[in-house]
Amino acid sequence: MSSYPDLHLYIGGEWRKTATDLPVLNPATEEEIGRLPHAETSDLDDALTAAQDGFRIWSRTAPRDRADIILKASALMRERQEDIARAITAEHGKPLAQARLEVIRGCEFFEWDAGEAVRTYGRVIPSARGIRYIVHHQPIGVVLGLSPWNFPMSQPARKIAGALASGCSIILKAAEETPAGALHIAKAFHDAGLPAGVLNLVFGTPADISDHLIRQEPVRLVAFTGSTAVGRHLTTLASNHMTRVLMELGGHAPVIVCEDTDAKRAAVSGAVRKYRNAGQVCTSPTRFFVHESLFEPFLETFVKRAAATTVGNGAEPGVEMGPLANERRVPALAELVEDARAKGADLRTGGSRIGNVGYFFEPTVLANVPDDARVMREEPFGPLAVINPVASLDEAIERANAVPFGLAAYGFTNRADYADRMTDEVEAGNLSINTLEASLPETPFGGVKSSGYGREGGTEGLENYMIVKNISHSMDIV
Repeated sequence: MSSYPDLHLYIGGEWRKTATDLPVLNPATEEEIGRLPHAETSDLDDALTAAQDGFRIWSRTAPRDRADIILKASALMRERQEDIARAITAEHGKPLAQARLEVIRGCEFFEWDAGEAVRTYGRVIPSARGIRYIVHHQPIGVVLGLSPWNFPMSQPARKIAGALASGCSIILKAAEETPAGALHIAKAFHDAGLPAGVLNLVFGTPADISDHLIRQEPVRLVAFTGSTAVGRHLTTLASNHMTRVLMELGGHAPVIVCEDTDAKRAAVSGAVRKYRNAGQVCTSPTRFFVHESLFEPFLETFVKRAAATTVGNGAEPGVEMGPLANERRVPALAELVEDARAKGADLRTGGSRIGNVGYFFEPTVLANVPDDARVMREEPFGPLAVINPVASLDEAIERANAVPFGLAAYGFTNRADYADRMTDEVEAGNLSINTLEASLPETPFGGVKSSGYGREGGTEGLENYMIVKNISHSMDIV
């Protein structure tokens, strides 16, 4: 992993070190692979000043010119795919093949939003009273982006793409555990000729950074992806200053398997997707509600595929699942497993840490889990699946909706009436039928209930980064 980059802050078009730096660890080996500079308050103030200057330039830049720079940066990231992917695997642990796909997905976010940058249309509303009303979209201002550690490149890409395509400047605080993906994005935009101050990258103590920057008047939008608990806190801070927020928060995705589907095919696809990224995905399928007529063959097939998953260092060939991204996830998962077993759940495979070097955890399946088990209410954010039988679609929908989250949900059926019922009744911002793909760059992504609000991606995505101004123009000559 010699391609791991030298880490810096990026402020006002310049790379910066600080007096304080902390180690970045490889979760597969627990070895230090880099030193990450942590921003002081003075660095944050410099980033804010730079972002204000950048906004004045970028908001007046023609959408076509903004799109050209975004596309140029994306092309550079595609050329650098291998270096970026290897850095992601080193700091996060995911298999190299998955890291390569993440780089491409991040580029697709940039490319889609670059196309949308030239289509932020307004409209003209005629009036019988001789007044013409013009609806105009304008960039909202300086954006504070806060991205998580589970997708080091594609998660920052979503926020940067939306901000830049809309004409905003952005201060991005990426995850301290996985900083290289965001750093590579900043390098690509720097090399593509993005004006200084339009994109600024900082790292440090998350609470200190968010508390200091959210209270600053130039910050007009807080775009956050992370846990519901942190999202609620940030929303409260922002509300004190009437600052708009875009929140993509936690999930606990249900999967409804109806009696008319192919149990084994659904089980294999469910298991493969469950253990992608070691289950550290906010849309990861977790709570499987399987019709009782299919329960045993589904469970048997799922367990067999889970147990066959090749776990190891993501840099090694043939590995399907790497380690958890950080040490604290290991005891958190073990506690959920033990709580479920104590309440009567059946542990069918996995459930334990692997070895004593690296943050490896077995692909795990719990069956017949009672509703009072913690894992039925708390998102495991790891390689843990819960499989329970249900007697009907009514019961499956009721249990799917029984948590306060509503980010992603999935269903397997060949009946149109069942698909229609799930579409109407399952409480989720993203529902997938007979597929476990939750979103694409061209589709709006976000949650309901405690999974947040606002959307990223699709034609709806840029709306969060813009204000709508109504202009009244009298046709009378004064």
